[in-house]
Amino acid sequence: MKIANQHVVSFHYTLTDDQGQELDSSRGSEPLTYIHGARGLIPGLERELEGREAGETFQASIQPADAYGEVNPQLIQDVPLDALAGIENLEVGMRLQSRTPDGEVQLLTVDAIGDESATLNANHALAGAVLHFDVAIEAVREATAQELEQGPQR
Repeated sequence: MKIANQHVVSFHYTLTDDQGQELDSSRGSEPLTYIHGARGLIPGLERELEGREAGETFQASIQPADAYGEVNPQLIQDVPLDALAGIENLEVGMRLQSRTPDGEVQLLTVDAIGDESATLNANHALAGAVLHFDVAIEAVREATAQELEQGPQR
């Protein structure tokens, strides 16, 4: 059965960056399972999976525009350390949460800490990166009505 919309797909993957450094992998654990066409994956990887079958392996390089986008400089800002005084042990790489003016939760990464301010970045950690996937498709089947309503239970 070929991967198409409304199919449940299970696959193993290893994700590396341009330098070949492993960023993430499902090896040694359960495969990643998603419903094809339900926007559960980055668009470029979902497009690469389209039409493939269980048992296939492939490699794909996904450009930022088809993954987490380019780095948006407007999502990087310097914040006075006084505004972050309630955060214990503030350090570079720390992940923080804040609320946007419309009430949505926004994830931030501390990129730098200076004498008077810290640089906070709301871009996805993989924004601007070319992503390299090594994929092994484990299973493909039609989704049940319940799965289409709720998503796969893995």
